[in-house]
Amino acid sequence: MSNAIEFKLFAPNNKAASLMGCFSDWQEIPMNKGEDGFFQVVVELKDGVYGYKFRIQTQSTNFQPDEWLEVNDPYATEIDPNTETSVLRLKEGQKFLDNYVWKYEDKVLPQNHELIIYEMQIPDFCGDEAENEDKFLYLIKKLEYLMDLGVNAIELMPIYEAPEQYYWGYKVRYFFALRNGYGSSENLKMFIDECHNRGIRVFLDGIYNHCEEECPLLLIDRNYWYYEYMHYPDDPANYWGPEFNYDNFDEKLQIYPAWKFMGDVVRFWIKEFHFDGIRYDAVRQLANRKFLGWLGEEAKKVAGNKPFYNMAEYIPEVVDIVGKDGAFEGCWRESFRIYGLENIAGDTFNLEKLKGILNAKIHGYPGCTSVINYLASHDRDHLMAEEAFRTVDKMEAFKRAKLGAVLLMTAMGVPMLLMGEEFGEVTRHLPNQENKLNWHLLNYESHRNLFEWYQRLIALRKSEPALQSNNIEFFCEDEEAKVVGYLRWCGENSRVAVVANFSDKVLRRYEVFLTGNWRDLLTGKEIKSQGNKVILDLEPLEGLVLVGLP
Repeated sequence: MSNAIEFKLFAPNNKAASLMGCFSDWQEIPMNKGEDGFFQVVVELKDGVYGYKFRIQTQSTNFQPDEWLEVNDPYATEIDPNTETSVLRLKEGQKFLDNYVWKYEDKVLPQNHELIIYEMQIPDFCGDEAENEDKFLYLIKKLEYLMDLGVNAIELMPIYEAPEQYYWGYKVRYFFALRNGYGSSENLKMFIDECHNRGIRVFLDGIYNHCEEECPLLLIDRNYWYYEYMHYPDDPANYWGPEFNYDNFDEKLQIYPAWKFMGDVVRFWIKEFHFDGIRYDAVRQLANRKFLGWLGEEAKKVAGNKPFYNMAEYIPEVVDIVGKDGAFEGCWRESFRIYGLENIAGDTFNLEKLKGILNAKIHGYPGCTSVINYLASHDRDHLMAEEAFRTVDKMEAFKRAKLGAVLLMTAMGVPMLLMGEEFGEVTRHLPNQENKLNWHLLNYESHRNLFEWYQRLIALRKSEPALQSNNIEFFCEDEEAKVVGYLRWCGENSRVAVVANFSDKVLRRYEVFLTGNWRDLLTGKEIKSQGNKVILDLEPLEGLVLVGLP
């Protein structure tokens, strides 16, 4: 039985458009234009899978005036990789994506202050092991590894359809379509569902500043959707493609067209795939706070009562992007990596910078979820691939990496690990290139020990409310010895103290002003204060973590 299926294309400035599809032997079907700016036509179709495209008289300045072009549907949820055409699936007379039925919607998920995030680029995480398999099914198999590590949030690097085979995806061509080669939409849903079943949230990397040069909107009417010229002409190094114009207001239709489109994009991914947060790429370049605040609210509306996290990538960071009057709950904190690396990688000991990254309140951040701290990200090398780590003795490099792990997991803020950082990945993380993880490194003792150290720190962070709080106080600031000590607490029953030796010297019977009874996280040894002091033996480049005892 056939059903009346409507095809629509929003193109208010274009003169004419037609529909082409396998259902018409790719012959043109004229479309009618309404006062609302939509071209529309109804076609009788049976249930099944169909390929289609539009043909339109372009208004883009890259072509001759009113030149006819074939374009894919900007709202296409699937692109056939062989024919490069939009795909429509019909079931019971309705457009649908897949048949997945969610199973674990009632599971309690961690709140934002409880998060430990794991950033993942899917093909590199899968490596050669999932060469010929649906990558989302492979990820489900690897969830036990992530559970063993202890992380409770996964941030997926872009999963949108883009042309290059091994491209990171930060220039999007189709904003509603899942990346071909990653797997089916049904299996992505299964992966997210299985994450939720294990108490793991899943975040989407959202690219809303720019697009790839063959994006359908660019072909339809370039200057309606995008700035005519570079939005940041004084910052050419950070121009990645045509930039959406969120200032353009269509007086006739009384809409901000780019707002509407990106609102639809965000609502689609959250509603269809149940993502638990969004990392907003290139917020500084996008530079429209009003739009970003609106978009974040739209995201939370769709998420409903579930915890949701809107995170900004804003480099160099600014405090007012988060908090009560900001557009976001949290932001990536590049300064944590810069100053953390500076202090653990060599002879530098900058106490003020170190205190600033450990206590984000010093720089004006309002709370523990305001910053996402990291030592490595997709834009930066793993620690063990940094020159300062590659050029020193291997055992010293691992000491420095363990010290960095202590700072990351005990600082105020939400910690984030780049995949492989937990076991000391050694290869450089090169942009838009294949960087498959060397999983075999876990077979080597030094790499396995680093993994187990991260396990302990993550378990401690999850079990101690002190490390999820806004509370931090420095009780040792010794520039001469290169030692810093700080206390994290929450109420009377959760206390964690850290004493970090950034020097290359052994410090015997080192005294710090700290009271109470403590347990060394690494050795399990109990330590009691003597009066108002605790006496410690500190190894070079050691971050001693003490857990308060009753």
